[in-house]
Amino acid sequence: MSPFTDHPRAAVSALGEEKLIAAIRRWLGPVSPRAPFGIGDDCAVLPARRGSQLLTVDPVIYGRHFDDRVPPRAVGAKLLKRNLSDIAAMGGHPVSAVRAITLDARVSRRWLEQFYRGLAAEARRHRVAIVGGDVAECAGTVAACLTLLGTAAGPRFLTRTGARRGDWIYVTGELGGSRGTGHHFRFTPRLAEGAWLARRPEVRAMMDVSDGLAKDLGALTPAGSTPRLDAAALPVRRGSDVRGALTDGEDYELLFAVAGRADRNALQRAWRRRFPRTRLTCLGRFEAGRADDRDAGLTLAGYHGYEHFR
Repeated sequence: MSPFTDHPRAAVSALGEEKLIAAIRRWLGPVSPRAPFGIGDDCAVLPARRGSQLLTVDPVIYGRHFDDRVPPRAVGAKLLKRNLSDIAAMGGHPVSAVRAITLDARVSRRWLEQFYRGLAAEARRHRVAIVGGDVAECAGTVAACLTLLGTAAGPRFLTRTGARRGDWIYVTGELGGSRGTGHHFRFTPRLAEGAWLARRPEVRAMMDVSDGLAKDLGALTPAGSTPRLDAAALPVRRGSDVRGALTDGEDYELLFAVAGRADRNALQRAWRRRFPRTRLTCLGRFEAGRADDRDAGLTLAGYHGYEHFR
C-alpha cells in the first residue's frame, strides 16, 4: 500500500499537527501511557532502574526499508522489531521507546493509522511502552525512527567483543533472500534466544545479522584471526544461495562466538530442548592466518554486506 494519497481530505495535512498527535495517541492505545509517563510533555518520566541499561536506535525509510508491497502494519512492526533485534543481540529485555516520524503532507491518514496500529500491536506483544516522540513535515519523505530502552535480562549482557582465536562461530535461523521472501519484515526478534545465550558462560560475544554475514562477522572477529567457514554448513534460506546468505542482510538472526574448548554437543542439546523450532548452525571457527590463505575453506574475501555510503 502506498503511503501517499492524491485526495487532500484523506491526507495528514487535513488534520494539522495537534489533531494528528491526538490521533496517534488513539492509534497507539494502552501502549502509550498518560503524561508525564508518556506522550504529552517535552520529556517522558521513566522510573529509575538498577543494573545496566541498554539503548539502541534504528529507522525505517520509504524506498530503503520498505516499499508499497509491504503492508503499513508490517512497517510499524518492523520499526520496533529492528530495535528489538539489537536488544536481543546483547541478551537484553526491552522496556520503553520513543519514536520520531517525518512525513510528506500527502501521506494517507489510513496508511499512517495502520502503521501505528502495527507498531502498537508489536509493542503490546513485547510489553514495550511507547512513551513519547515527535512529528515533522518534509516533502517527499516517509521515515520513522525509534529509540528503544532496555535492560540486561540476566546477570550479564553480551557485546561484539570478547571472541578469541579458536572460538566456534554460530548463527541462528537461516540467511539470505530476506527481501524476496518478505523475511525482512516478517521476522521474529530472537529475544528469548538472546537472553538464554547471555546466561551461557561458553558464549563470549554476540551480535545480530542485519547488514549481511560477510560484513557483520568482521565486527565479531578477534584481532589477528580470520573466520574460516564451511560453505556446506551455511543455513541458506530457500530461494537464496551462498552469496545471498553472506551479503543480502536484514536477516535479524543472532551471530555468536562459543569458547573453543566448550562442550559444543552439550550446548546444542540444551538449545534443541529450549528452542526446538529455531535452527542453530556452527559455521566454522576463528583461526590464525590471512583471509586468502589456500585450503582455508570458505573465507569472506570477495564478499561484502550492506554498508551505507559505499
